[in-house]
Amino acid sequence: MDSQTSKWVQADPGVPVIRNVNWGGLKTLYVKEVRRFFKVQLQTIWAPAVTTMLFLAIFTVALGSRREVNLAGTGVAFADFIAPGLIVMGMIQNSFANSSFSLLIGKIQGTIVDYLMPPLSTMELISALIGAAVSRAILVGLAVWGAMLLWPGVHVMPQHLWAVIWFGLMGSVMLGFLGLLTSMWAEKFDHAAAVTNFVVAPLSLLSGTFYSIDALAPAFRTISHANPFFYVISGFRYGFVGAADSPVLFGAGLLLAINIALGALTYVLLKRGWRIRS
Repeated sequence: MDSQTSKWVQADPGVPVIRNVNWGGLKTLYVKEVRRFFKVQLQTIWAPAVTTMLFLAIFTVALGSRREVNLAGTGVAFADFIAPGLIVMGMIQNSFANSSFSLLIGKIQGTIVDYLMPPLSTMELISALIGAAVSRAILVGLAVWGAMLLWPGVHVMPQHLWAVIWFGLMGSVMLGFLGLLTSMWAEKFDHAAAVTNFVVAPLSLLSGTFYSIDALAPAFRTISHANPFFYVISGFRYGFVGAADSPVLFGAGLLLAINIALGALTYVLLKRGWRIRS
């Protein structure tokens, strides 16, 4: 009888049955988040891709696709210069949009318990939400890149694939963490929109996407170097054109350090239930 009972009773009351990573729960939450944005893919993937292509069309028509930009002593066609920046800008903005919506919609609709009650650790919860945000960023980036391959006068074949992958991933993860922090802090959609309009949009547009910072005055050049988005744009562009207006390895290390810091902050606040648990 005792041996038969031990086969059914997996753990004493209060003792966790899942002692390691709950891969099943992590996968379920990740798939749920991916399906959420993929169900409205016209809005979450294709619309951002069209918007990004409009930026490319407007700037290449207004300034001329044959105009060259001096990038680290190398002349780069203007269309080839702004194309990588537009790709990664679309990626990071949509990574933020996805992660900033996850917990916020749960708080507004009163379904936040669906995130907090399942047997998921804080790290597993963060991994699933950030993974879904990065997945959306990658899909948007691939959609924009595919459209640019067909765009006349634009050359977007990677020269340094490691830089494309690293800076695209680091930028998407960084904005994913920022979006997750925003969704914990925000109480309504206006709060999340304020961060988008007054933080994310200015930092991304003033990150050297449409110009080389070497053309700026020294004071503005210094300010640009304090913008972490600048290193994402510069490093990602280096992967396509082989030149950058900042030290590539320094930018790669800096973004890794920023993501570690943001990840630690997100973990501590989420574990404490900051602005989530009453």
